[in-house]
Amino acid sequence: MRNVAVIGGGLSSEFEISVKSCENIISNFPESLKPYLVLLKKDGWFVEINGNLIEFDERKMSFSFNGETIKIDFSIIYIHGNPGENGKLQAYFDMIGMPYVNSGALASELSFDKWFCNQFLKGFGFKVARSIYMTDKDDIPFSKAIVEQLGLPIFVKPCDSGSSFGISKVKNEDDLKLSILEAFAEGRTVVAEEFLDGKEVTCGVYRSSKGLQALPLTEIVSENDFFDFEAKYKGLSDEITPARIDDALTKKIQEISKHVYLLMQLKSIARIDFMIVDNEPYIIEVNTTPGFSKESIVPKMIAANGLTIAEFWEELLSGEGV
Repeated sequence: MRNVAVIGGGLSSEFEISVKSCENIISNFPESLKPYLVLLKKDGWFVEINGNLIEFDERKMSFSFNGETIKIDFSIIYIHGNPGENGKLQAYFDMIGMPYVNSGALASELSFDKWFCNQFLKGFGFKVARSIYMTDKDDIPFSKAIVEQLGLPIFVKPCDSGSSFGISKVKNEDDLKLSILEAFAEGRTVVAEEFLDGKEVTCGVYRSSKGLQALPLTEIVSENDFFDFEAKYKGLSDEITPARIDDALTKKIQEISKHVYLLMQLKSIARIDFMIVDNEPYIIEVNTTPGFSKESIVPKMIAANGLTIAEFWEELLSGEGV
């Protein structure tokens, strides 16, 4: 039986969310594999066994338990944010020769930066929101100029943060500069985006032994002003699967999602978020490590597709040649 490290935690604001994702994966894992919860924390790497933390050697990818050295055969990185979702851990594993079931370092880093990813996709003809990119909190363009270009309301987001923190919907020009500064507190770069007034949907894509698979779409209806941290993780949204759109548009979004998956050379499960405006899908962002807790969207998509989570991971791992 091969040993699998399901790696969670990390150094971002979403440490606990990542752990919940990992726990849900492990509790529904294929029986032919032995998963271990490996936590990456600020003070080191640990494996959690029966509620106890045991030191984990990240260079040898092994740990000692009951006098036995247990060696990891391959890993699943499920850190939301730094250093997993942004590709740093993938680059490290590439260097030490540790196999992993995730999008690679380049694809992860590209998708992690909201502005760079959308500009990359725009270059291939995909529809994205108009935006203004900012790299220096001490050199912010005049609010009036931003509003003249993008209109109101405006979304302000940290570009290089995997979490929902620092995102705001700005309705008044006077509030714009403060929102930009708050976004800079979460990321090194910030993007201001035009407001897309439409229906928000998301599509999960993965590779099975039968080829690329698109899961049923989920429609997101937030009780808050937009799909922020509280809406995502505190139940303040309705997530309707399958989405309430016609079959033709559903198929179009699924095909776009699969095209993006192939174009960006993604692996494992990815989720592409859209806003539908006048029956046209605009890409909002690409998630290479979408939430996988019991409350998350992807497990609901899997259930709507008639699969258990264990069956899903068995399909996915076989599709990735594991």
